[in-house]
Amino acid sequence: MTGIYYLVPIVIVYLLVSIRILRQYERGVVFFLGKFEGVRGAGFNLIFVPIQQMVRVSLRTVTLQIPSQKIITKDNVSIDIAAVAYYHISDPEKAVIVIENVSNAINQISQTTVRNVVGRFSLDQLLSDTASINEQIKDVIDGHTEPWGTQVTAVEIKDITLPDNMQRAMAKEAEAERERRAKIVAAEGEYQAAVKLGQAADIITQHPVALQLRTLQTMAEIATEKNSTIIFPAQFMTTVQEAVAMLSKDSQSK
Repeated sequence: MTGIYYLVPIVIVYLLVSIRILRQYERGVVFFLGKFEGVRGAGFNLIFVPIQQMVRVSLRTVTLQIPSQKIITKDNVSIDIAAVAYYHISDPEKAVIVIENVSNAINQISQTTVRNVVGRFSLDQLLSDTASINEQIKDVIDGHTEPWGTQVTAVEIKDITLPDNMQRAMAKEAEAERERRAKIVAAEGEYQAAVKLGQAADIITQHPVALQLRTLQTMAEIATEKNSTIIFPAQFMTTVQEAVAMLSKDSQSK
């Protein structure tokens, strides 16, 4: 009976030590005498050590920072690219049994894939079609990691560092492009102004008095400053006299 009294506390302590609590986002890969037994879900679990062992696996999405990589693009431009990848474990059994350290493996394959994929594109393609390149990188990495029980959900290029000489060249190119557009806009404005002036000249040709009215309007605008000397051209005075005579003749005829 004395032995039983000693045995009961030992059993209780053993059961307490065997308790495993898995969180909602965790799964437990259980081995029985070294052989795979199954995957335990979240909640209360008993693991009878030493005949059983359990490896915890998190199913949450992991943010992987891909270190900056020195890459030579298709058009022989040396750049530094940093990226970020998002992945999660979809099959805990494969993530534990197939590969030793899944996080380190994904980190290494991500760096290699970024160098290989980006190197197939020119700098202009890299800057203008980043979304498509991100998708290609993700597909390649996901193809490698799928046998490891992980799924890559997204890869984003977050930083592209260009050499100083390339930055200066691109700045000059952008400045030249802006100047080209400005000259085109100015030329279009001159063309439209010339068209309108031509139309105005046609109208004035048909109505000579319109020119004098426009001249008077311009003189009135100048006179508002009260600091200008206005000189009347002789032709203008002749035209004014003709206009006055015409008005007088019209009044007499009435």
